[in-house]
Amino acid sequence: MSDTHTVLHDPQGLIEAELPLDRAPHEALVTAVLAWTNPDLEPRDYEQIALQLTGHARAVAADVRRHAAALPKSDGRGALAEVVLHEADRRLTAPLERTSRCAQNRARLVRALYTRLDRLREPAPPAP
Repeated sequence: MSDTHTVLHDPQGLIEAELPLDRAPHEALVTAVLAWTNPDLEPRDYEQIALQLTGHARAVAADVRRHAAALPKSDGRGALAEVVLHEADRRLTAPLERTSRCAQNRARLVRALYTRLDRLREPAPPAP
């Protein structure tokens, strides 16, 4: 048996753009995590939940970035998306902690990114 692999070169993210986000299960996870009042999980469980939310946040952020880039420069939604993306990048570079607070912060980030994505998908407002 040989160890071979194929390296995928997709600098424009075209393959990723064709894959739909698996939104429903992640929104259910976000809702559950944000409903926690006094969870009693093991630290490794918090870490796994935060990792799952982090990966999904990165995917949603990439989708937001693609939609924002396709907008005309005069569309203010692009500027708002850039603010959200800058904050997302900052929060995603923070190290994960094995706490409920960390998992809830990642859940809030996923929710904020989906809110922005939904607004970018709306039809453009009429020109004044």
